[in-house]
Amino acid sequence: MPNGSTCCYVVIPVLNESPNMGRLMEALRELEKDFSGTYSFEIILVDDGSTDDTVDKARERASSLNLMVLTHPCNIGPGRAFATAYEYLATRLEDDDWVVTMEGDNTSRHELLHQMFTRSREGYDVVLASPYCYGGGIRHTSGLRVFLSHIANAFLKECIGLHGLLTMSSFFRLHRGSALRRLQACYGPRIIERAGFEGVVEMLIKMVLLQITVSEVPMVLDTSRRMGKSKMKLLRTIRNYLTLFLDRGRWRAQAVAFHRSAREQHFVMSSHR
Repeated sequence: MPNGSTCCYVVIPVLNESPNMGRLMEALRELEKDFSGTYSFEIILVDDGSTDDTVDKARERASSLNLMVLTHPCNIGPGRAFATAYEYLATRLEDDDWVVTMEGDNTSRHELLHQMFTRSREGYDVVLASPYCYGGGIRHTSGLRVFLSHIANAFLKECIGLHGLLTMSSFFRLHRGSALRRLQACYGPRIIERAGFEGVVEMLIKMVLLQITVSEVPMVLDTSRRMGKSKMKLLRTIRNYLTLFLDRGRWRAQAVAFHRSAREQHFVMSSHR
């Protein structure tokens, strides 16, 4: 593994992304070069049941990259893919490490990671890349998909209580290791229960409930960078977003119990000093 004071894990779920692997691995090599001497990179590719040669192409193009491939025998959804990666990290992740999650289709603008790290130095635990921030935008996407995305975001803000954030479903995120470890301590090593695209929104809800600090940086989402079609079925995903409301009370109760336990533990430790 390259020299570096801390580790930066890059988690990428993939499903039949063979045409995108060459460009993706080149982008990851650029990141490794840019942050050489600061972070040691490990790439965690979660193959969610691909039926093409995505994994072979990734290994072929990875070259000197430190690549770990985790495999699902069949397609079970991006939420499950992220959960598999977090479970893999549960025994490896340190508080000072970082975890980046990205799309496997090259729509995550890897060069924004510099800006995301800058924002993290302001004290934020998680930084999202947002096409809805001022300076961001969405290109080469149908007006209908953009409209439905805005409707979904409005629902999540009002009905689930995710106020103050502009982007809910972005895969491109930077997480402080301590924040992920806190989520795992409360919600288990996999963190995410939901199988589909709504799993990343579930995780954001849990961050807010645990009072993990979240910020955003603007990103221009350009779907022309992708070879092939998006795997997201938009109407199905919006329907699944609606059901998150049903579980929010249970997740809140878990967070309350976690906070209570932490306070009690702090009190016991203080009384023995």
